[in-house]
Amino acid sequence: MGVVNVTPDSFSDGGAWFDPDKAIRHGIDLVAEGADVVDVGGESTRPGAQRVSQEEELRRVVPVIEALAAEGVPVSVDTMRAEVAEAAVAAGARLVNDVSGGVADPDMARVVAAARVPYVVMHWRGHSHDMYTRAVYRDVVREVRDELLVRVDAILAAGVDPSMIVLDPGLGFAKSPEAGHNWSLIAHLDAFLDTGYAVLVGASRKRFLGKLLAGTDGIPRSFIDCDDATVAITSLVAAAGAWCVRVHRVRPNADAVRVAAAIRAHSDDRAYRAHTDDRSPIEDRAHTDLDRSDDPGSIDQ
Repeated sequence: MGVVNVTPDSFSDGGAWFDPDKAIRHGIDLVAEGADVVDVGGESTRPGAQRVSQEEELRRVVPVIEALAAEGVPVSVDTMRAEVAEAAVAAGARLVNDVSGGVADPDMARVVAAARVPYVVMHWRGHSHDMYTRAVYRDVVREVRDELLVRVDAILAAGVDPSMIVLDPGLGFAKSPEAGHNWSLIAHLDAFLDTGYAVLVGASRKRFLGKLLAGTDGIPRSFIDCDDATVAITSLVAAAGAWCVRVHRVRPNADAVRVAAAIRAHSDDRAYRAHTDDRSPIEDRAHTDLDRSDDPGSIDQ
């Protein structure tokens, strides 16, 4: 999943694709580099970001989605608002990526259920302006998983098909870099894969990477200089069975996914093969390689 932020203030590329024509060109370029879906967002969710109006968010994303869809690009919309998601799907979006997991707008699940598109449900404890104050856990893996599953229950009750649900542990969102929350979630990705739902991981250029890679002076590495670290995480989570990775630089991450897929396809580990033989269809979707024909919901349909 390649990222197109149609915003002036996103944390890693704010302003670069704010012009609609540049955003459209960038989305097409990302597909050429290997993206299976392009994630278009019109509201920054960086730490400390303030919300934009619904009208402004619609103005930013709908023309870009329409143009990309007309070019045959599989598009997802990155939004917390049900009306924006509805307009985006009408414009050609094939997936809804909601960082709030339906908490910010209770009507989101109904919209997704009616649209019958895949729905990325991220772990979320509050808006960006104060999310780090909410990064308090006794067992981050268990609590994030359990809180996500509570959201899934509500989403299922609203009529969303379980095969359309994708879980996102929400790296960097209400997770403390100092406490190592993000690393624990990556190390224990199996806790989310074992739920039977597909899993998306979004580590690209996140602050916890810059902190890890800080120089001897203690200054965190810049966002753009964390791309190699992002590829390392992509390799690990793809090998573990993640359905999708959300990234800013597509080509090296697409290469990493292909390498991980080749290794898994040629594994001679009998225990591994026995495990895959016993999977349910949903579990198999959560472990399959990221390609355009894959579920949830087959975004190419």
